Amino acid sequence: MNYPVEQWTTELRYKKYQEWPASYVAALKEDVETAPWRLNYHIQPETGLLNDPNGFSYFNGKWHLFYQAYPFGPVHGVKSWAHLTSTDLIHWQKDEVSLLPDSSLDSHGVYSGSALTVGDELFIMYTGNVRDKRWQRQSIQAGAWLTKENELKKIPQALISQPPAGYTAEFRDPQVFAYGEGYLMLIGAQDTRLQGQVVVYESSDLLTWHYRGALHYTEEQMGFMVECPNLVEVDGQPVMLFCPQGLDKKILEYETIYPNTYVIGAALNMDTIRLEQPTPLQNLDDGFDVYATQALKAPDGRALAVSWVGLPEIDYPSFTDGWAHCLSLVKELRIKEGHLYQYPVVETKELRHNERHFKGKLANQTKLISKTSQSFELELNISRQQRGKLRLLADPAKESYLEISFNTFSGKIEIDRTNAGQPFAEDYGTVRQSLIPENEDLTFNIFVDQSICEIFINKGLKVCTLRFFPAEDQKNLLILSEEGLTYEGKLWDLNTLPSE
Repeated sequence: MNYPVEQWTTELRYKKYQEWPASYVAALKEDVETAPWRLNYHIQPETGLLNDPNGFSYFNGKWHLFYQAYPFGPVHGVKSWAHLTSTDLIHWQKDEVSLLPDSSLDSHGVYSGSALTVGDELFIMYTGNVRDKRWQRQSIQAGAWLTKENELKKIPQALISQPPAGYTAEFRDPQVFAYGEGYLMLIGAQDTRLQGQVVVYESSDLLTWHYRGALHYTEEQMGFMVECPNLVEVDGQPVMLFCPQGLDKKILEYETIYPNTYVIGAALNMDTIRLEQPTPLQNLDDGFDVYATQALKAPDGRALAVSWVGLPEIDYPSFTDGWAHCLSLVKELRIKEGHLYQYPVVETKELRHNERHFKGKLANQTKLISKTSQSFELELNISRQQRGKLRLLADPAKESYLEISFNTFSGKIEIDRTNAGQPFAEDYGTVRQSLIPENEDLTFNIFVDQSICEIFINKGLKVCTLRFFPAEDQKNLLILSEEGLTYEGKLWDLNTLPSE
């Protein structure tokens, strides 16, 4: 490659898109196409970096999903929005219409935002990143319209040109939604005390916005910055998804660099700018790598969400091959008995083929369940009062594997990627834990796709998502128990997505 990762200067990161030579782009694409760990049924970048999902919406008979992109390398350069469309939430096609950093309102990057169907058009609101000659940041909230003819028209004037008094330039990621006779917008912010906030604006026409104040949704201090606030109605209740940076671990235990969290409220009260009766703060995902989740209320009434599977400020093994990160499966959100459930949309079943059934009882031994591909779905049912270990993608020598330990007596689930493949992010630990009710039956639905694993426990009561980077020969599936274990389940290979 012309520009190895170690040579990524600020000048290169902010080089204009049209200044990159076609030969460089072609060479990078060729490198990525032949790279290991590329995914079969998850959204991934064609080249370079993918991060926050944006503009998740249903418009003109299709699902639309954008994501922040930097196509010239696996680094955070000047961002654009890549654009995908789908008719079924699982097969996504690249759309040539995207948001580029090509105006005075977003000259140094098209940062995160949202989209809302309004009449015959899709309204898009996003943060434009602008730097002056002294490299001082200005965060501008900008907008655009996408027509049914697939024409993108940026709004020429800033919708919000600067943060309100008392806030810093760390002011981004607008979520816009209909409310009453008009519209509300939430935005992640940092106040001048360097504390994370979510602030609220309102509008009657989407063009003129009025500041209402900071949203009250917790009694706790949310670190030094809140990113990607997202409010969605789930089974009649408002659920607030957000990413607090610098959160005190006495408030919430987490081991990632920054967590993705949520609270469930009883109602949104705009008279007091308050989420009423919020639950305590909780982790959205008990795994290693979920961030920047975006959700919407779909036309069919479902609450749907998709997450960035990657984290800021972490180096991943695929960086050396010219690409970075992916998105999760689209998940449906439900509230059951006061708990937030997340589970892949029912359309995901369309990916299944080559179904295999298995069941058995171990007697103090290791049992090989099946030889798998590296892209599959596993459903495993374990009765209460049992404990054991599941090893995914084990090599022939049984030395490398992703291990899931389970104990239904205590309700403790442990995910260990210590030996799962090429190591990374070890400063943040290689083991994660998740707790479920004690002495209950246990069901795993596990989606593996080359270098990502999404683990849904008890149909989405808990979720653990992670990246891992196995060797090519890691294809065995093992189950272990020291005291006997009765189990049954199914295994499916999952179809590949069409190429972009």
